[in-house]
Amino acid sequence: MKKRLLKSLVSGNVKSLSATRITWTVTMLIYNNLSATRKILRRRLSVVVKSRPTNAEYLVEVKQYSPFRKMHDLIMYANILKCTMIALFFTFLLSSAAIASDYHFVVSTDGTGDFKSVQEAINAVPDFRKNETRIFIKNGIYKEKLVLAGSKTNVVFIGEDRDKTILTYDDFAQKKNRFGEEVGTTGSTSFFVFGDGFRAENITFENSSGLVGQAVAVRIDGDQVVFINCRFSGFQDTLYPHGEKSRQYYRDCLIEGTVDFIFGWSTAVFDRCTIVCKDHGYITAPSTNEGNAFGFVFLDCKITGTAPEGSFYLGRPWRPFGRSAFLRCELGGMIKPEGWHNWGKVDNEKTAFFAEYKNTGAGASVEKRVRWSHQLSDTEAAGYTPEKILGEWVEKFK
Repeated sequence: MKKRLLKSLVSGNVKSLSATRITWTVTMLIYNNLSATRKILRRRLSVVVKSRPTNAEYLVEVKQYSPFRKMHDLIMYANILKCTMIALFFTFLLSSAAIASDYHFVVSTDGTGDFKSVQEAINAVPDFRKNETRIFIKNGIYKEKLVLAGSKTNVVFIGEDRDKTILTYDDFAQKKNRFGEEVGTTGSTSFFVFGDGFRAENITFENSSGLVGQAVAVRIDGDQVVFINCRFSGFQDTLYPHGEKSRQYYRDCLIEGTVDFIFGWSTAVFDRCTIVCKDHGYITAPSTNEGNAFGFVFLDCKITGTAPEGSFYLGRPWRPFGRSAFLRCELGGMIKPEGWHNWGKVDNEKTAFFAEYKNTGAGASVEKRVRWSHQLSDTEAAGYTPEKILGEWVEKFK
């Protein structure tokens, strides 16, 4: 295999080789094949000697005297370096080709992709496509107000690096539009997701307006939406799972904010996520519809942040039947002993469902929890799995 890979690399027949295999070949060339390379170069130098007799005496000296052997080795290493540089160049070409083959569109701020803006790539997706359209987004800050229309189905965003691929905008609820009207909470959204089957990986979604009240980073209405290793950055109302029939799965994500920074009607599972509490506030504000078995469910998450001790509630019901549950989560000391808030309405205590199960950490003590909250039994907790909450479709993303 090594000989075939090297032969393909040297001959330029690299179409069938992946970038990973090419990189391995280069590594082998540098570290594991030094002696073989020396022999090859020596034979090639001998050929040079025979074809250029004027160099014969010099090469005799190379073979006989130590100082000249060192010079010979210097020339040999220079040739190794040249071969390595050529191989690395091919690696770069292969990596670019691999990206192009793995994705339908590439977005890059420097113009090396198919588009410079994410919205241009979205607009290029055929309407109601049944197969996935994969869009690779290179590192960069993309300041755009994005809309993934309902007709753009099964779109996949793959970022190059979660913390360096940033989709951001800076609207906020009190901001005025051109007619002097406040844009409102929904209007503040940086990225609207209406299309079903959307998935994003390795991307930061941000509302960069700061501490100015409601300012949404992402609002989701599409069904079967998945976020993997993504970051949601903002303050109040960061993440808006809005669609009443929308099912959403978040895995290994980071979500940060202050007041009600995860709020809405949708059914959403947050699996092994990090929830970052800033300043003071409420983590969740569910507005679950009456009759829905689940609202926001946090499984094996870590609740952390810079908020002071005892400054955060786990949640409060935005609507009377709001539902949130935290299972096997690590709760930081910023969680208030009472845990939950009724939004100033005693009647909500009869309709909302806020639950916990085997949480740990400084904020996990249940001794002072409000009486109307729930501690799940083992049997009840067994029903809280991504598949049972969202459906079997989610299993392949776990």
